[in-house]
Amino acid sequence: MEIVVIGGGASGLAAAIEAAKYGSVTVLERGERVGRKLAVTGNGRCNLTNLALAPERYHGETPAFARPALERFGAEDTRRFFYGLGLVTVAEPSGRVYPHSDQAGSVVDVLRFGALERGVRLACGERVLEIRPGRGGFTVVTESGPRRADRVIAAPGGAACPRAGGSGEGYRLLTALGHTRTALWPSLVQLKTENAFTRPLKGVRADAGVRVMSREGSLLAESAGEVQFTDYGVSGPAVFEVSRAAAAAERCLLRLDLLRRVGAEELTALLEKRRETALTAENLLTGVLHNKLGRTLLTRLGYPLPTPLRGLSEGDMRRIAGAVKGVELPVTGTMGMEGAQVTAGGIRTAEFDPETLESRLVPGLFACGEVLDVDGDCGGYNLQWAWSSGRLAGNLGALRC
Repeated sequence: MEIVVIGGGASGLAAAIEAAKYGSVTVLERGERVGRKLAVTGNGRCNLTNLALAPERYHGETPAFARPALERFGAEDTRRFFYGLGLVTVAEPSGRVYPHSDQAGSVVDVLRFGALERGVRLACGERVLEIRPGRGGFTVVTESGPRRADRVIAAPGGAACPRAGGSGEGYRLLTALGHTRTALWPSLVQLKTENAFTRPLKGVRADAGVRVMSREGSLLAESAGEVQFTDYGVSGPAVFEVSRAAAAAERCLLRLDLLRRVGAEELTALLEKRRETALTAENLLTGVLHNKLGRTLLTRLGYPLPTPLRGLSEGDMRRIAGAVKGVELPVTGTMGMEGAQVTAGGIRTAEFDPETLESRLVPGLFACGEVLDVDGDCGGYNLQWAWSSGRLAGNLGALRC
């Protein structure tokens, strides 16, 4: 029996390795090599999964759709799967799991070796033009000609990160078969903000609480951790966590707590003590924030840096403390699919069986990974969906051949 996997990314390779237990598998990859996006994920480290795996970490029109795949192939199953391929992994205190080599290339290599060892054919430079269902199977039409398949597993990825192979090809292939697609927007992406404050801070990092607020004042999303200031706005893991909500909102702003472990009253008291010294405003936030960040914030508030602290009032200290605890930056956009790690939205999951990932519209067609309307939080959750959905599609899909 012939099984064709469309896409040689994370979910496609996982599906191919699983499906090879039951038939002859060919992976059709439009790029020059498999695993291109995987090779650059996590700044080249590849955050494979997260031990704090939970269904609420996933999003889409029907987030519960992901549950069967995640329960069948969870985080520890993923570690065992990769250990079986020869990859040693390590878990950080945060729950994030990385290859011991600290190289994403190691993950790509063991997947590629594992696929080849199981007889999987990796056909790169093969762009799929059409999937034609027929009696007893499919014809998969590529630029080099047609291929017959008993079953097809669509794992073409999403639109994010086109420099590493992201495109809309998968949506086109599946909608041509009658499937429908939700709106798409970038997720795990840098945010553009009004940048008069952020531009002078380019490259400065801060440990901050991050909230996305609607212009009406309601909380849309929140996170905490590293924020990096840029010439266009903000980046960093804590920003990626909330970027999905910011991208989906029509108008919103970021509220940054630059000293999230210290309350406003405690900070005010600390600043009051410093006000009694002979220092100037330039040094008011020294030891509290990164020096450049503190000085930029005070300038933003209208306090000239040479101002003697003794000339400021208790009210000034409260105002400054409030600003440290709540810098507001109107969001003007995102860095788009070009900067995104993940696509939010995709092919509607209601059109697939969550227990098998088989299409309800086209029997024998399965889909997995980012092409579906499932996306996860920052921290290894999206790759876990790739492994879980890929293995589910490859396993139960092949068993039905």
